Amino acid sequence: MALTRLEKAQVWLFKAVMGVFMMLFRVFSPRRPAVSDKKLPPVRNPLLFVSATQLAKKIRRKEVSSVEVVQAYIDRIQEVNPFLNAVIKDRFAAALQEAAQVDKLIEEETGGEEVLEDRLPLLGVPLSVKESFALQGMPQATGVISRRGVVSTVDAPPVALLKRAGAIPLGVTNTSELCMWCESHNHLHGITNNPYDLERIPGGSSGGEGSILAAAGAVIGIGSDIGGSIRMPCFFNGIFGHKTTPGVVSPENQYPPISGSQDEYLSTGPMCRYAEDLLPMLKIMAGPNAHMLSLNTKVDLKKLRFFTILHDGGSPVTYPVSKELMDIQKKVVERLEADLGVQVQEVHFPELRYSFQIWNTYMGLPDKEGKPPLPFAMLMGESGRPVWPLWELLKWMMGKSEHTMAAIGLALLEMTHVSKPSAFIIQQKEKLQKEVEELLGTDGVFLYPSHPRVAPKHHHPLFRPFDFAYTGIINILGLPVTQCPLGLGEEGLPLGVQVVGGKLQDHLSLAVALYLEKTFGGWRDPGAN
Repeated sequence: MALTRLEKAQVWLFKAVMGVFMMLFRVFSPRRPAVSDKKLPPVRNPLLFVSATQLAKKIRRKEVSSVEVVQAYIDRIQEVNPFLNAVIKDRFAAALQEAAQVDKLIEEETGGEEVLEDRLPLLGVPLSVKESFALQGMPQATGVISRRGVVSTVDAPPVALLKRAGAIPLGVTNTSELCMWCESHNHLHGITNNPYDLERIPGGSSGGEGSILAAAGAVIGIGSDIGGSIRMPCFFNGIFGHKTTPGVVSPENQYPPISGSQDEYLSTGPMCRYAEDLLPMLKIMAGPNAHMLSLNTKVDLKKLRFFTILHDGGSPVTYPVSKELMDIQKKVVERLEADLGVQVQEVHFPELRYSFQIWNTYMGLPDKEGKPPLPFAMLMGESGRPVWPLWELLKWMMGKSEHTMAAIGLALLEMTHVSKPSAFIIQQKEKLQKEVEELLGTDGVFLYPSHPRVAPKHHHPLFRPFDFAYTGIINILGLPVTQCPLGLGEEGLPLGVQVVGGKLQDHLSLAVALYLEKTFGGWRDPGAN
């Protein structure tokens, strides 16, 4: 069954509008200074090559002090942030004071290393935080100029839990405007660069996190994901990230707030350079809900059922998956079969062709009480007054708008939404949900491309705005997924793949991540030759 005429018209309209936007962008946007000859300096301090889990162990054993570790990361941020614009507000002085308190606590502890490990598993380890999360004393503007003066007075629950486990926040990182675009760019803090190629995007909305983590300016971080905002930055920057099963990690004290039925699709999760840090971070961040996941269950990879899906079947609104990315996913299949003795079955779901339409439809659904989600134009405005998207577009053309082209475009596209969701799209989603859940059960995982191409150049996603559908569809299905790096490709840019499990089976994809890190080498220093 094909799309209705109305739905075909919507797709055509989306493409036409974005084509016009890109033409306008090229004509009216200011030119960026060339950075093609600049390269990130290599990592020199050996402490920056140690996972958070191992750093915590070294700190507990007094092999290194927390002050030394925190200072090493401060030095690295100061070295690379002028290239990246990833950390937008630091708390270095406070972090060093907290690190000194940690070292004093360890000196005075009489219960031994095991007591500290149990009570404070991340004691003394530095942490970066996406600016959309409340971090006491830090800004929480999410790139909106009218929120310039907003400073958090509390910690978001997962941030508070990580701090309670001993982690020391170093600062907050850049996002896309209102966290709803795949490039971390806004008119308050500027644009964030990819450490592997400064002319390319680090993804969004957790792009500042992805960039500073990949540049070894942080070892662990925290992100949120409603359409790929953890996974795209992790993919583009060659690090690990996990989109948790929804409803496990608290979404409170994030901005923008969730509304409508979005609580069913938003997930908060860990981002890091080393796969062994994912599971302990998730245990901490889940807090009282950790029991919902089988995180203490040992996984025998040889007993899992593996599947692979190479593309979405040819959606008219997404870019075709590059040969380079399909080849690396095939290589993963070959290694799984050779190393584990498993058979990886290639499967196809025709409904994936409608991934963007499914995401777009479900993001607009009301909550259980019938209340629709907050309009994006309302969030863009001041004091509860929505912006006028067409007026903002005219202002942007004159260089007078406070908003990015991406945000204005989203507000304009929002105007095309129909009040009644498409019965066809609802049917496609329900059918896909049933088929995927039956396929995975409690012992299955599937591989799926993270994006159709490696990290695009700055602003190029405006050409292909719906490529995030490769990640967004997993949000709507409510499944846990771990983003895993798979080395560097032809252009020296990170490759990767999504590993997707059944609901509440987060431990399965986390176990596969450990295997893939060992097999493909994990994170690579972007400053290395």
